[in-house]
Amino acid sequence: MTRTQTQFPQTPQSAQPAAKRAARYLNNTEAAEFLRLSPRTLEKQRVIGGGPRFRKFGRRVMYAIDDLEAWANARSFEMTCDPEYVALRAAGR
Repeated sequence: MTRTQTQFPQTPQSAQPAAKRAARYLNNTEAAEFLRLSPRTLEKQRVIGGGPRFRKFGRRVMYAIDDLEAWANARSFEMTCDPEYVALRAAGR
């Protein structure tokens, strides 16, 4: 095998699943669109707490898609009298 050949087969980008090619991190505006919230809501939640986990890369604020989905799933309830929902509302989140 020569230096220019590789031992592993190359997978063309188009053959990879769409989720693998998609951006893993979203900026504030993209994350707000993903959650169907106002970008300002996410900004406020970063300051007062209660929002999804975020990362800082220098001056950039980025949200991992997995964190956004986990945060949204943690707020899934059957009805407004659900004890978990009542406790979450009482905590002000």
